[in-house]
Amino acid sequence: MPSHPGAGDTVDWGAVEASWGTPFPGDFKKFMAEYGAGTIDDYLSVLLAEPRGGFDGGPAYMGMAEESRNAEETWRAEPPEPRLITWGLDSSADILCWRAAGDDPDKWPVVVWSRDGGRWSEYPGGMAEFLCHVFRAEFDRCPLGDLSLWGAASPRFLHRDEQQRLRDSGIDPWTGEADPFAGMFGD
Repeated sequence: MPSHPGAGDTVDWGAVEASWGTPFPGDFKKFMAEYGAGTIDDYLSVLLAEPRGGFDGGPAYMGMAEESRNAEETWRAEPPEPRLITWGLDSSADILCWRAAGDDPDKWPVVVWSRDGGRWSEYPGGMAEFLCHVFRAEFDRCPLGDLSLWGAASPRFLHRDEQQRLRDSGIDPWTGEADPFAGMFGD
């Protein structure tokens, strides 16, 4: 999955990690540097690393801090209550997190809340390994609510700024064609 010119985000990891009280996984830091926040195949959104309280006193709408609180509230029905940090959301309303247990963030498993099944599933390995397993269809079944990325031979990533640039120019970021809805919704 190649990145594109202009992809990647600069993250103040000292501030982010201090606010969460823990280091973040190395593969996620590398992903942020190479790709940044954006979307894979118009299906899975990878969230920008943000301080636990959000930026400028408040969490971003559908951002890491807000979605982590949502994930922890969803998990509360199933004790024990772990610390969850959300790194992704998909178009099926699934929540993708780390179960931040232990001192080594590179050993945190990925947990996925399936809206379809109404349950949590845990997968060993980090975010990058999880994505590769999905792209190669290497789990017993697809952990996501849709098969859009399952076995995707050449998934495409678009940084959030590139998606917005294309939309602003009247182009659908995923088809490359004129967007028939451009400008209709205040975008």
